[in-house]
Amino acid sequence: MQTVNPPGREQALAYRFAEILSREGIESDVITTPNPNGGKPRAAVWGRLRGQGDRPGLALLSHLDTVPADPSDWSVPPFSGRIAGGYVWGRGALDAKGVAVTHLMTLIELASSNQRLERDLLFIATPDEETGGRNGAGWIVANHPEILEGIGYLLTEGGGIQAAAPDETTHAPIWGVALTEKTPCWLELRAHGRGGHSSAPTGEDAVPRLVAALDKIRRAESPVRVLPEVEQMFAALAPIAPEWDRAAYLNLSGTLERDEGFRRRFLDNPGQNALVRNTISITYLEGGPATNVAPSIARAQLDARLLPGRTCAQFAAAIESLIDDSTIEIEEILSFASRASSADTPLFRAIEAVAVRQDPRGLVVPRLIGGFTDAHWFRETGIVAYGFVPRTLSAEEAEGVHGANERIAVETLTKGIALQIELVRAFDAIEAAEHRKQAEPVE
Repeated sequence: MQTVNPPGREQALAYRFAEILSREGIESDVITTPNPNGGKPRAAVWGRLRGQGDRPGLALLSHLDTVPADPSDWSVPPFSGRIAGGYVWGRGALDAKGVAVTHLMTLIELASSNQRLERDLLFIATPDEETGGRNGAGWIVANHPEILEGIGYLLTEGGGIQAAAPDETTHAPIWGVALTEKTPCWLELRAHGRGGHSSAPTGEDAVPRLVAALDKIRRAESPVRVLPEVEQMFAALAPIAPEWDRAAYLNLSGTLERDEGFRRRFLDNPGQNALVRNTISITYLEGGPATNVAPSIARAQLDARLLPGRTCAQFAAAIESLIDDSTIEIEEILSFASRASSADTPLFRAIEAVAVRQDPRGLVVPRLIGGFTDAHWFRETGIVAYGFVPRTLSAEEAEGVHGANERIAVETLTKGIALQIELVRAFDAIEAAEHRKQAEPVE
């Protein structure tokens, strides 16, 4: 089902999920959500499996929309859902319809079990995540808080199980759990200048002004800052780091400051660099409509990702000061504050317990991620929200997210469902045991 955002058109898929939940006897409903651009309606869907106790409920969150897919880049039609070669192929197989199906099947399997949970289990799939979630998860949180009644925890995309490389026999599987995210700061720059024929250029033309500003932005380098969450993350990775870097991982901030060789090695990795710096990507340019036309306005858009602790407004002001050109306007397109969830919870300990059961070498690593998910909307209400889907992907498979030939192995999908069920049950058991221990009288 095509739910490319924009425009989204997620309502038909929401009803499809609701129909399946209803058929299985699970309480569910579809909620129409706003579509500020008009056109076909958008919607979210939820289903609630009632528990027998009063422990804080667990939500399993996914999203219904996908990014676009150009069929000419694919070896199969991108919306075919084809099953071939042991894979399910199609846009959304990983991000995030495969996640939604994993959550859906978890509810269905647990509903058919004779062993009821101590808590409610909530399935929720929303629209609009790929463009920021303001008209999806954000709108649901603000306008339908009753859906989240009694929910204390949430799992969504943003983390998973990283498989060891084929030639690495001693590499532990890494269970990455996202506790927080960088703050997105999407900005539009508009340069104003003289419009008209391009045969007689002047220093006041819009496009050269914009190019000069972008060159300053491109050359700027933000300072290194190591957050406690990132320090914790690399300390957890130290046992599997190259031997010569293990001590550095245990004291990341100090080593980055003192050891120039390690600093260069660490920052040369784009993924690692993005965890300790604010980053800017120039992603969109618009100039004249023809080669011989000098436009009066030229536009560019920036995708900046900020470490927690700095607002988009502060960053935009710094960009304005850097480019130092009063003819260029800067407008904020998208931003939201970053929030973090604690790792000291029974849900995190349940992930650790399941990881060890699967492989005693399994390493559970708390993470900050450079991308963003809908988790922050729920963290802002006080819900403990982790980015974690229990599926094992190789580095090559993970590259399919937003890429051509997105696919997920059938074995990975089915094992992920089994692990999700095991994780829900482990969370139930661990929190119940901790609750009983706290209630025991002190001798």
